[in-house]
Amino acid sequence: MRKLIVGEFVSLDGVIQAPGGVDEDTDGGFTHGSWTLPYWHDDIGAHFMQAMADTDTFLLGRKTWQTHGEAFEPMAEGDPFGDLMKSKQKYVVSTTLESAVLWRNSTIIRGDTVANVVAEIRKLKAAPGQNIYVDGSSVLVHTLAEHDLVDEYSLLVYPLVLGSGKRLFPDGLRVNLKLVETKPFPSGVVHMRYVPDRGENA
Repeated sequence: MRKLIVGEFVSLDGVIQAPGGVDEDTDGGFTHGSWTLPYWHDDIGAHFMQAMADTDTFLLGRKTWQTHGEAFEPMAEGDPFGDLMKSKQKYVVSTTLESAVLWRNSTIIRGDTVANVVAEIRKLKAAPGQNIYVDGSSVLVHTLAEHDLVDEYSLLVYPLVLGSGKRLFPDGLRVNLKLVETKPFPSGVVHMRYVPDRGENA
């Protein structure tokens, strides 16, 4: 069984919306986009590259898939990061997307029903391969959490409170986790790895 990892940039109050760009996601009047940029450190980039070495598949919601595709697909051939991102298999969950040509190696999972999405993801997890990686994709992540499909939460926790925005976990859902690793970065960001605690007393 492949491991499904949710990897997110997250504020201290659990916000994951628009970490990388001012106009990345302004849903709900969100005005704090690009909040991760002041905390960048090369060690964070190295962390991501290591995560990608163990990953061969992205699973993304439509908005995150589109944002990534528009950023990475136009990169010149031979760019190490662009080539890496293009080479991975991608699955995008959407009710509206008609074509996946925006970003190579992409396949649409029709999100018309939650049951269909869950069934398709279970098939992905059962197929041979490396890790399946999810980032952004707040609606999809909520569905994964609600159906206990996540094997690891790999969180880069940033030392700020945003006060509003899309959050990692849906309201009303309890998720018991075990901390398996912490690693601070020089800019104040802390990498926190959690796995679900499915014990009888959890």
